[in-house]
Amino acid sequence: MTTKYTVGVDYGTLSSRAVVVNLDNGKVVSSAVKNYPSAVIDETLPGTTIKLGNNWALQDPNDYYECFIATVKEAVSEATKTISKDDIIGVAIDFTACTVLPVKNDGTPLMNIKEWHDNPHAWVKLWKHHAAQDQADRLNAIAKKRNEPWLKYYGGKISSEWLFPKLMQIVEEAPDVYAAMDDFIEATDWLTWQLTGKKMKNATTAGYKAIWNAETGFPSNEFFKELNPLMENVIKDKIGTKFYPVGTKAGGLLEKIAKATGLNIGIAVGVGNVDAHVSVAPTGVIGPRTMLNIMGTSTCDITLGEKEIPVPGMCGVVKDGAVPGFYAYESGQNAVGDIFGWFVNNQVPERYFKEAEKNGLNIHQLLEAKAKKLKIGESGLIALDWWNGNRSILVDTDLTGLVLGMNMDTKPEEIYRALIEATAFGKRLIIDTFEENGVPIDTLTVCGGLPHRNQMLNQIYADVTNKEMFISEHHQAPAIGAAMFAAVAAGKEAFGYDTIQEASKQMARLKENSIKPIPENVKHYEAIYKEYVKLHDYFGRGANDVMKHLKKIKESVSKEG
Repeated sequence: MTTKYTVGVDYGTLSSRAVVVNLDNGKVVSSAVKNYPSAVIDETLPGTTIKLGNNWALQDPNDYYECFIATVKEAVSEATKTISKDDIIGVAIDFTACTVLPVKNDGTPLMNIKEWHDNPHAWVKLWKHHAAQDQADRLNAIAKKRNEPWLKYYGGKISSEWLFPKLMQIVEEAPDVYAAMDDFIEATDWLTWQLTGKKMKNATTAGYKAIWNAETGFPSNEFFKELNPLMENVIKDKIGTKFYPVGTKAGGLLEKIAKATGLNIGIAVGVGNVDAHVSVAPTGVIGPRTMLNIMGTSTCDITLGEKEIPVPGMCGVVKDGAVPGFYAYESGQNAVGDIFGWFVNNQVPERYFKEAEKNGLNIHQLLEAKAKKLKIGESGLIALDWWNGNRSILVDTDLTGLVLGMNMDTKPEEIYRALIEATAFGKRLIIDTFEENGVPIDTLTVCGGLPHRNQMLNQIYADVTNKEMFISEHHQAPAIGAAMFAAVAAGKEAFGYDTIQEASKQMARLKENSIKPIPENVKHYEAIYKEYVKLHDYFGRGANDVMKHLKKIKESVSKEG
């Protein structure tokens, strides 16, 4: 039988990546990357002088469409130098979530309509749009007051990153935008709609980001009315009630998309997916007792279980949310790679860059080499990894970063290592919370850019968590995962796969050598971790709200000026 291929496109925070993947072995035949022309819109609305408030993060949906055409065309053009395009049987995408936008019934984004173009609420709200924290706080307070039974399955709090706080913000700050929209839709579902001409929303984002349950549906109209009277019928009016499991065929590829990309008309398009959840298949995490960490600018965790158990601070647990037959638990950290990037861009002196260049290294490689020489605890530093708030387990985007223990002798590499250790401590606390509540985790599997680039980071994570860590061989796990779900959408009749488990067994790839904890390091880190937990609880659980007070002062000064 002739080898078949599919295309997967991963939409990250700053760019999209398309891959053409061999369905026999999971190997990437070709790939292409394109940055979003408008990147993350967090200061001024494009083409205007309209300034955005603190914690805003928008995007332009037209960038998504443009990047799909450009990256898929390039990847397919390169692949078809050695394979036939007739052997490419499907395509699917994944996105960061919750990334949502208001649209009309025909799929037109509201910001593409002249009347609404200059209203920030008509644009895409990116996953890290945190300006709806006040709405999230009120939603959680109302849910607790009403004793809503679903709240415990979202860790006791709905994040400001999720769908309904963002929609509440629109209702309160731009009710005309709310009235004008016909649908508030995940970007992954919107773009899939543009590829097929059919609106088919996926069940994964609905379950994790929109408080939907396959068995019980949404919260009641009464709950939504208490959030805001305009939202009483929000489900019927703006969301809908039909959702499809990942791996479902959303439709066939439209002629105009096929012509623009070099693919065949009508090949299978899978329903949209989430970057984290789609990554289980290419990393082989298709059963319980392993936590998958997708590590990049932020980190998202997926852990499979056989039972539905409330875990404080988790982002959600959804049946069949990642792999059919299992409950998929989601947790994560709002900033990881972003923190290291911030430090390098803003805090490292010029002489370090010159030294790196002289030695043929990039700045991260130089800092890693210097930090690797430090003994555990030698710097006297400890940090809280909250540069972008805390996702799990505190679910609070109003928290901010902290480095403790600096003096006149503190060096950049010491801070760099302390920041890496802080993200590892944050991961350890998430794992401890899961295990304390009956979700066992024996090993870690990691994918994404960070574990491929920084071996010191890998060892620190293994030592801090005291877990053996396996590294995905795939460098583009989400994109490859999307391609695998495209193979399931195509089905056996097109020489794809019947289930994602079948695809994973054939296509998942892990590096041969795992990272094992070093017992002496585990012992040394245990003492520092205890101090991290003290700081975490002191600043994060209300004993000292100085971070929030400072943030409010900053916001009030910004409004004045």
